[in-house]
Amino acid sequence: MSPAARVITVSDRSSAGLRADAGGPLAVAALRAAGFVCPDAIIVPDGADAVENALRAACAAGARLIVTTGGTGLSPRDQTPEGTDRVIERTLPGIAEELRRRGLDETPAAMLSRGRAGVVGDALIVNLPGSPRAVASGMPLIVAIAPHALAQLDGGDHA
Repeated sequence: MSPAARVITVSDRSSAGLRADAGGPLAVAALRAAGFVCPDAIIVPDGADAVENALRAACAAGARLIVTTGGTGLSPRDQTPEGTDRVIERTLPGIAEELRRRGLDETPAAMLSRGRAGVVGDALIVNLPGSPRAVASGMPLIVAIAPHALAQLDGGDHA
């Protein structure tokens, strides 16, 4: 059975219908292509509470891999990391560090991403920046590491 995944786009403008969600559909397509069962992205407004609530709902619905897009920058409403920190039980800093490192190949602004990665229960959560370019460059890493991470969460041995 294919694992369930969920994509959460975090954006005030997209949640208000003022801007189309460009990053979320890219993440969904990458997850589906990698064999995950993934519904269309949901869109929530910026803010730690909205992110926390969406992450908890995704976990309660059985998602094993949750990817967020957006809200990882420095503006006052960019609170995806803070909402994520409320949910994750164990951090996986290497994933977030590698996403930032890869992003540097495209723009120095990648260093400004405050995205997190970690686990809660049997789910892996990874924050991506909201730009479609950052999503496109980050998803190959996520789909490459997720099967091993999920196997480990299920008690599997190191392969």
